[in-house]
Amino acid sequence: MRIIGGAHRGRTLASVGKGDAAAHLRPTADRVRESLFNVLAGGYGDPASGARVLDIFAGTGALGLEALSRGAECVTFVEDGRKAQKILSENIALCRATAQVKVIRRDARRLGENPDQGYDLIFLDPPYGKALGEAALSAALSGGWIAPEALIVWEESAALEVPAALRLIEARTYGDTKISFLENKT
Repeated sequence: MRIIGGAHRGRTLASVGKGDAAAHLRPTADRVRESLFNVLAGGYGDPASGARVLDIFAGTGALGLEALSRGAECVTFVEDGRKAQKILSENIALCRATAQVKVIRRDARRLGENPDQGYDLIFLDPPYGKALGEAALSAALSGGWIAPEALIVWEESAALEVPAALRLIEARTYGDTKISFLENKT
């Protein structure tokens, strides 16, 4: 894994290694991440630049750190897995991003109230096929984590159940990965 573009382009991130099957670590492949950010830059006016980013089910942090490398103002990572938190901390250090990030060590389905302003760009990459994304998005919406008109990038392997407060803009498929782009309608 590496950062694909921006200020940290080419920086190698910590390896997941054989990982921990129970941790459900499945980092977004470099090629998929590159395609995703090309779509964002080309069709969405480069929403990472200057954005407040929320990376839910952050895992290794590759998506949020990529956004930071491409000009995001700050990133808040939500991750409750110990193995993932260790790798996430290593990757934050490798990118020298400690001052620009916050890590919330909590179940994404139980975010609670947001103590700050909403986020402009949200990455949601839950373990595939467990319907955790729907629950996490519901918690983020009800807790005020998602700004009006925010862009949500949801990575999943199955069809999504889009919450009523959101609008599906488009979906793309990369092998067994489906990436849906949604907008907060409020």
